[in-house]
Amino acid sequence: MKTFHRLLSTLIALLLLSGIATSVSAQQSSNLRQSCSLLTNVSLPDTAISSAEVVAANSFTPPRADSALGTPAFCRIVGVTSPQVNFEVWLPLDSWNGKYNGVGNGGMAGVISYAAMAGALNRGYATASTDTGHDQSGGLFDASWASGRPDLIEDFGHRGLHVTTVNAKAITEEFYNSAPAYAYYTGCSKGGQMGLMEAQRYPEDFDGIVAGNPANDWTRFYAGAHLWYSLAMLENNNAGWIPRAKLPAFGNAVNAACDALDGIEDGILQNPLACNFEPASMQCPAGVDNDSCLTPQQVTAVEKIWSGVTTSSGDLVYPGLVPGGEADPGGWGRWVTGAEPYTSLHWLGGEGFFRWFVFDDPEWDFTAFDYDSDLEYALQKVGPAVDSDNPDLRPLRDNGSKLIVYHGWSDPDISPVASINYFEEVVKVIGDDMRASNYDTALRSTQNFFRLFMVPGMGHCAGGPGPDRFDALSALENWVENGIAPDSMQASKIQNGEVTRSRPLCVYPEVATYSGAGSTDDAVNFYCAAPANN
Repeated sequence: MKTFHRLLSTLIALLLLSGIATSVSAQQSSNLRQSCSLLTNVSLPDTAISSAEVVAANSFTPPRADSALGTPAFCRIVGVTSPQVNFEVWLPLDSWNGKYNGVGNGGMAGVISYAAMAGALNRGYATASTDTGHDQSGGLFDASWASGRPDLIEDFGHRGLHVTTVNAKAITEEFYNSAPAYAYYTGCSKGGQMGLMEAQRYPEDFDGIVAGNPANDWTRFYAGAHLWYSLAMLENNNAGWIPRAKLPAFGNAVNAACDALDGIEDGILQNPLACNFEPASMQCPAGVDNDSCLTPQQVTAVEKIWSGVTTSSGDLVYPGLVPGGEADPGGWGRWVTGAEPYTSLHWLGGEGFFRWFVFDDPEWDFTAFDYDSDLEYALQKVGPAVDSDNPDLRPLRDNGSKLIVYHGWSDPDISPVASINYFEEVVKVIGDDMRASNYDTALRSTQNFFRLFMVPGMGHCAGGPGPDRFDALSALENWVENGIAPDSMQASKIQNGEVTRSRPLCVYPEVATYSGAGSTDDAVNFYCAAPANN
């Protein structure tokens, strides 16, 4: 029976990979169901599989969730790799596409990304997710688990996803008796950092990687963004803190000054770096403080957040946020200000990281952080484990893999400038490697395997005033499998189930340019071209 099943599974995989079949027969599906439980016997290094069971279609409810996910039937494998990297692998029973899609996390990880796995499963992928080695039930940015555990920091930074990827591909091959034809990774935020870490440290794990809004320069990001933005808001007894009620007027003032710079008034800043809005222009008159203006201390806080912080020698620690999208309810109000002082996600993230990852001191005072000595100490202590900042992607290139990075211009969490800076550093490495005589030659060579897409008006991974729904994975598949590099991707804004606006996302440094005719809410009326100021 086992021999018959292996032969049958091989035939199924070959048919699926060749595109001849998109589903399996009832008998074939039954055989796969019977084989699911046998996966507990798979031998993997330093790994124990605790369960392998068939999950009926639309019946799986994630822990702490109220309703079941919409999925096809699948084989669910639950395991752990030493010391405590928990993972799950989901294998479709009726319509495997012959490929694998690993998915990433957000925040401080610590959970299995069930929704992302369901999305991959619905596309026919075998898929897996990991908590990266710790439990995050204490909250999105709880970092207390890192106290005294450099091994868990290492797993969080890079090892957890790698060992899960190796295990998941082995389990997939065992189940179908056929290795995945292609392996892809998709993730945003912390998941973007995970994707870039894979590209830099483990370039053979994936044939293609999508890394969205990546927190790649992790230690500097937590110091020069999370911590710095919080200090700007909370110093001098919270004098710079901006109530959420002021954000609509603030956002409207920015749009009034800069929205039309790209020739279209649409609530979206095409290039926020061209916006020269001065926060002082909406400073409250002496003795006045209301929701339509900013106090002098609040003006200073915005200026600090936009400029970023430098060391005593003048080196920028991390790029500041850029103008645009301040009025988005899920933007500044959640990340920068919070409902009240000491509740913003920037403060929760920065304070927890340095308290537990770096200083491991429950009494640590975030206001005492020194951007010279403390930053250097942090970079040496945890930077090697968590910073995916290496621009040398030649091993990824030489492996034939492809990388897509996207970043929302209105991201209130991770500065979009950081992704541009990283891309430019990669271009420099490639240019030096090929002894390119000019930038354009190095750029074209880099774009043969790495393409950056900036998303005007998109917030942190989604949201914001601009179109924020697009299919980077399909673009990546077409690039990897058919050799067709994506020159653009269409993004849509969906409200109440309806597409209200669409725009092309262009390969950096090109931008979407209005043709001059037709609706500015329709992507067909735009084309990708070099910025007008180039």
